Amino acid sequence: MLFFPPTDPLRSLPGITLHPDAVSILHSAADYREQLLALIRQARHRIHLCALYLQEDEGGKLILDALYAAAAANPALDIRVFVDAHRARRGLIGHGKQEGNAGWYRQRAQAQPQDNLAIYGVPVQTRELFGVMHLKGYVIDDTVLYSGASLNNVYLHVGDKYRFDRYHLINSAPLANVLSGYMLDTLAANPAVMRLDQAITQDKASQNRATRQLRKTLAQSRYPVVPHNTGTTGLQIFPICGVGKNNPFNKVLENLLYSAKQQISICTPYFNLPRPLLKAIDKALARQVKVEIIIGDKTANDFYIPPSEPFKVIGGLPYLYEMNLRRFAKQHQAAIQAGLLTVRLWRHNDNSYHLKGLWIDQHLQLITGNNLNPRAFRLDLENGLLLHDPLGQLAAITAEELSNIRQHTQVVSHYQQLEKLQHYPEKVRKLLSRLNRFRLDKLFHRLL
Repeated sequence: MLFFPPTDPLRSLPGITLHPDAVSILHSAADYREQLLALIRQARHRIHLCALYLQEDEGGKLILDALYAAAAANPALDIRVFVDAHRARRGLIGHGKQEGNAGWYRQRAQAQPQDNLAIYGVPVQTRELFGVMHLKGYVIDDTVLYSGASLNNVYLHVGDKYRFDRYHLINSAPLANVLSGYMLDTLAANPAVMRLDQAITQDKASQNRATRQLRKTLAQSRYPVVPHNTGTTGLQIFPICGVGKNNPFNKVLENLLYSAKQQISICTPYFNLPRPLLKAIDKALARQVKVEIIIGDKTANDFYIPPSEPFKVIGGLPYLYEMNLRRFAKQHQAAIQAGLLTVRLWRHNDNSYHLKGLWIDQHLQLITGNNLNPRAFRLDLENGLLLHDPLGQLAAITAEELSNIRQHTQVVSHYQQLEKLQHYPEKVRKLLSRLNRFRLDKLFHRLL
């Protein structure tokens, strides 16, 4: 059965065959926490974790404690953690100058040295503003736990609040080897990638030169996939990565939307879609393809600051995203009324929303940490796992996942349901008006 046009590059992607029983989906941040801890406790050979950050808070300490316990219990266990170098060496936004998580990593390594545990910082650019290591995926022995989540209180639901994401468990030695191989050979082996649990001795000029060379390497790098087909099933998975403008991952995202014949579902926490994706959505609607977009309400955005708390500039972002969404909904009101376009807003108490992904025609789905925004398309190192399910063997668990995602959503039947500038708090209005006056809103859209 042919799903892709002969000229579509998706057809040439090297894939790995899976048995449908190898894939399962978790449905909550608490399940994600407990599953990750269980996998760490059970690990025998390797634990290779890739996330934007491992935070010094109760949730992050749970994970780091578990890693140190596993390292002490089994000296043959190879434990490596990869995080963004810049994010690890600064404090939280709005909290003033701080040493960041790297200081915590060093203190822990000094207090409890373990030769088989290493924490690496990956600098994708010389400055965080212009690119971060946004790869996701945990390899524990031959199991992959993939989520867009990082490692801290809200992502792990330690405490009262959680940040909702997607969580997939895939048991596949070939896939685990591919993801692990990239971490070891492309990241850990590169001189720009630094040990954050040790004192950093390289001077800034040398580090910047190495970082620029690393970015060139990353732009050419691909997952080392050797096509693996057992002949037992039609289910396949395609690991994809990319960084910078016009990278292969971006092309896959565009081609997925252009390949749709019946239905598209999109999840993104920040409604700031790149122009190529907006164009592809318009083309899909013109083909009478049904499009569903599930976004977090502005109050469910991780940058949202309640009016009762002191305002910071970063708190204007959720309102900027809502203005984007209102403009988009207004332009497509006819499609909304015709039932072609469905816009859903997710909101659940004081929790936040961080889901990303695509579902195409019930036989393709993309699991990713990519925010589907201009920053992801141009600046950050991104990855994802594309599942091709031509026989519908994952249909039941996929439907269950989408049902769980839609559980706390409200359908926007008219663009006027979304607030506009004059409804926002005074400090937000002043900020957004100033940005618009100096045309800085476009710069914000590109960088944040």
